Order: sequence, then structure tokens, then C-alpha cells
Amino acid sequence: MKIVMIAGDGIGPEISVATKEVLEAANKIFKLNLTIEDEIAGHESLKKYGSTVTAELLKKVNAADGLILGPMSTYDFKDESKGEINPSKFFRKSLDLYANIRPAKTYPGLKSPVHDFDLVVVRENTEGFYADRNMEEGNGEILVTPDVAISLRRITRQCCERIARSAFELARSRKKHVTIVHKANVLKIADGMFIKICHDVAKEFPEVKVDDFIVDAMAAHLVRAPQNFDVIVTTNMFGDILSDLTAELSGSLGLAASVNAGLNHAMAQAAHGSAPDIAGKNIANPFSLILSTALLLEWHSHRSNKPEFALAAKSIMLAAEQAILAQNVTADIGGNLGTTQVGSALAKRLYSIEILD
Repeated sequence: MKIVMIAGDGIGPEISVATKEVLEAANKIFKLNLTIEDEIAGHESLKKYGSTVTAELLKKVNAADGLILGPMSTYDFKDESKGEINPSKFFRKSLDLYANIRPAKTYPGLKSPVHDFDLVVVRENTEGFYADRNMEEGNGEILVTPDVAISLRRITRQCCERIARSAFELARSRKKHVTIVHKANVLKIADGMFIKICHDVAKEFPEVKVDDFIVDAMAAHLVRAPQNFDVIVTTNMFGDILSDLTAELSGSLGLAASVNAGLNHAMAQAAHGSAPDIAGKNIANPFSLILSTALLLEWHSHRSNKPEFALAAKSIMLAAEQAILAQNVTADIGGNLGTTQVGSALAKRLYSIEILD
């Protein structure tokens, strides 16, 4: 498996080093024959090439089996005409990474404000209210006058069908329950179509239970009783918000795994930002990027029919659980290790993990 790894901005280089150490340990233990190619994007690329991402970089990613993208200073990149392109958007759109899969669960040894739960948010990733990716050319936001702004939302049958199918296929291997989240009481046409298409796809999966909730009610239900849910499927913006909520309910956004998947490509991506205020201090939690990388290995296992990658992914996730229980983690989740030390300790722990099939 060939992986392109982009460290990113802010704390990105630190958590990427920790992630690479874990990945290299998994490579040795499970004989994955990994090749990791380091590349740059974001501020470093802007300074060197005049653009946060380049056409040459896209070619390299297209030729690889997977991409690991560290956190980017997305808010800094405002003018694409000056090369300030959002790298996350760029790869999601260029590689058609239509499914953002974001699991969230509670961990033994880590206090959570809610009941124990284990769920996955399946978020459509390529359209919706996201103005930088829902148009063939230009932007979906329009400044009509200095005092009037309009944002366009795009919802298509194709995108609804494929994200729904991703959710139901995932639910079939879990607790066989899909919850559709929408705002059809207000967005009657667009979300009405989304709900109908999800229910149409559900007919192909008769063993899966289906229900649906309005997004604001869903937020309340997740805070009150997240254990009642399994796979949540929703549109882009709602999924973005709810997946951050479920990550925090699990204990920390620093534990939020995230993979952006399409038919032929996938990108592991830390769910949090670049946190420039703590960059260089060796205190950033690397688990989000490490667990996201495990999801990338799992995706490659299904795509290539190579079970050793799924075994490696499962082992990394179990090692993370054990590390949290033992408090071999950063201070934000109850430990006293630095970013580098967490990566080394987790890599070492992998050698003692036993997976029983």
C-alpha cells in the first residue's frame, strides 16, 4: 500500500510524526508492505510554490492507495486566486470523496458526560450548503449588495443515493439501525428528497431498522441518550455539526477518527483544526489522526480484499483503548505524556496486542 502523508499546519507536524511511528510499527508487525511518501500542503506549500496545493501533488495522490492529511489552517485561506485553496475541500472534491465516516464511542477509563455509546455519523461530503464545493464553477455564496448575502444549497439524487447506501452497508455489519437526520419541516423539497431516497435505499436492506429525526431534536437526543443510535446518515452541514458533538460526548474532539472515502480513493483526516496556539509545545493529542489512519487501513482492506490491513486497523484501535485506560495519553484526556511520547508508547503497545477472531 502506498500512502501520501501531508503533515499540515500548526500541530500537524507533531501529530503526524506520532502517527507515522504507529503506522510503521503496524507495517512491521502485520507485514503490510507500506510505502509512505511525505508531501507538503497548506502554508508550507503556499510559501514554496505559491499555492496551498498543486496539480503535481494531486497526481501523486491519485497514483497512491491512500492519503493522510494533517490539520490545515483552513480559516487562513480566503482567496483562491492567490493560491489560498482549502486543501481538505480540494482533495474531497478532486477525488470525489463523497462519504465522511466519523465513528464516536466512549472509552473505559475516560469520563464521559453521557451514557456509554458506540455510533457512527455518515456524512455526505460533496454538496449541501458548502459553497466552496457545490458548484461546477464559482462559489455557491453570492453577495447581492453589501447588506444582502445568499447561500445556495445543492442536493442531488446521485449524492443522496450513494451516501444512503454507504450508511446501510455499514449498519448491516454493526447493530443494524440507521437514523436519517434532516430538516424537512423547513427544507421541504431538498430534505424531503433526501429522506425519500434514503427510505428507497432502505428497501434493499430489510434487516436494518430505519427511523428519522429533525436535526435540532437529534442534537437533544444525542445529548440525552446517544446509546440509542447506531449509524446516523445526514447531509453535509448537519453531519459536520453532529459529528463534532458526538466526538465531544465521547470525551474529546482529540479522539475523533475521520475518513473521507470514495470509490477509488480515501483520505484519513484529523477531525480537529490546526490549533496554532499549542503548536510546538508537544502537548497536542495525536489520537484523532492515528485513529483516522486506522480507518484508512480498514478501507483499504475492504477495497483490496487484504485482511491483514483490517487486522492492523483493529489492533491500532484496541491499543488506543488500552492506552486511554492506562492513562498513557496527553493531558487533555487525563494523562501526562507529550505528543511524541504518546506515539512511541502506542507503537510499542501494538507489539503486545492480541486479536481474537
